[in-house]
Amino acid sequence: MRVLENLKPNDVFSYFEDICSIPHGSGNTKKISDYLCTFAQKNGLYFRQDESGNVVIKKPAQNSANTDKPVIIQGHIDMVAVKSEDSDKDLENEGLTLLVDNEYIYADKTSLGADDGIAVAYALAVLANKEISHPPIEAVFTVDEEIGMLGAEKLDVIDITGKLMLNIDSEEEGFVLCGCAGGATVNITFEGERKEVCGAVVEVKLTGLTSGHSGTDIVFQRANANVLIGRMLFEIGNKFDIRLISVAGGEKDNSIPAFAKASFVVDETDKEEVISELSNIAETVKKEYLVTDPDMKIEISEISETSETTALAFDLEQTKKILGAFVLIPDGVVKMSNDIAGLVQTSLNLGVVKCFDDTVSLTYLIRSSVESEKNLLVKKLKAACALLGAKSKVYGVYPAWEFKQESLLRNLFLESYEQMLGKKAEAMTMHAGVECGIFSGKIKELDCISFGPDIKDIHTYKEKLDIASAIRTYDLLIRMLERLSKL
Repeated sequence: MRVLENLKPNDVFSYFEDICSIPHGSGNTKKISDYLCTFAQKNGLYFRQDESGNVVIKKPAQNSANTDKPVIIQGHIDMVAVKSEDSDKDLENEGLTLLVDNEYIYADKTSLGADDGIAVAYALAVLANKEISHPPIEAVFTVDEEIGMLGAEKLDVIDITGKLMLNIDSEEEGFVLCGCAGGATVNITFEGERKEVCGAVVEVKLTGLTSGHSGTDIVFQRANANVLIGRMLFEIGNKFDIRLISVAGGEKDNSIPAFAKASFVVDETDKEEVISELSNIAETVKKEYLVTDPDMKIEISEISETSETTALAFDLEQTKKILGAFVLIPDGVVKMSNDIAGLVQTSLNLGVVKCFDDTVSLTYLIRSSVESEKNLLVKKLKAACALLGAKSKVYGVYPAWEFKQESLLRNLFLESYEQMLGKKAEAMTMHAGVECGIFSGKIKELDCISFGPDIKDIHTYKEKLDIASAIRTYDLLIRMLERLSKL
């Protein structure tokens, strides 16, 4: 028995369940890309799959006076694949375990990928439907949006002729997105040979942080597990000689990390004082974030087997440089907008920290609706790297999507929403990236909007899709396509 088989419209939720059954985290999208091609073949539709895995599927106009002005329906096929610490799900190779209640669809201890699986399901339902009225459809499915919009950047639009684009990659019903921040990812790498050191081994572990989307949720100034664990070790390193063994945290650069852990070596004679001081710092940190992260848990423990325990650790100088990066480089909100009240203008998120062999890697996602501020922040990180003796790499750069004063699609959305639901929707810009900016740069005179159903806690294992909202949003999509068929 399929979990969603009793939900209507059946076609939308059936396709969504298919999508959830296929592993499709960013960088792991070959199977879902092939699924789309198989779908197109079964339905006798034109399709193209490029080397990156992007897929374009076209369908002629149906019951439409408009037969020559295609509408682009666009979404991405990758998801932020994260799970709780106690989940044993292999997200690289296993589909999701779906759960449903009266209000929501969610997944057992993992993210759901409704961002942006619901857009894919909507598009497939439209492409397969033989009865609705719509103009020619150009469905564009891109890969690796969540790690820098890499698919959209590489997509050749030579066979895409539409000038109207419905991007279904927003997570709050009743709003239509008409502009967004640009972004860039900066990876910082410290290299230094770890050598055997004798002493007490102390481990610090942070769990239970609230987490959230590093764009839309960054304004709440929640705790970042990577930043906090770096801060704790930096503070203790100012009083004692510690040598870093390892530090790691977070799963995706666009998700505020909910957990992190680190270990270090300290002289046996300082062990008790170090653990006591760390406990004091931990209490201070928890008080600072009592409102935003009430479930934060910080565990400090000695994991040495004997007083003669040896461990591979970085030397004192390299340890100080690594920990210095955690506190010298800013994190979170950098600047609020002076034009739009409550909108974050520029931010960055230390999303992923990894330690392997003799290397420590820190990955930051920068966002800004002002191109010059984004570029300056990239330069600041690179300058910090140079001073600290680290290497830096910049990738996943994408432009901001600027608000257009005149938009047929924006007006159509606002009118259709009010007619359907009897209340007004709101046009807005947001501090998160969608692919409209890249497509606007590739397709001249493109008019595009982004919208979607209510999805809670995206990019976390608490993610859930509001069923009623998903139904209403699909009805809205059909209504807009019907109106566009009369142009």
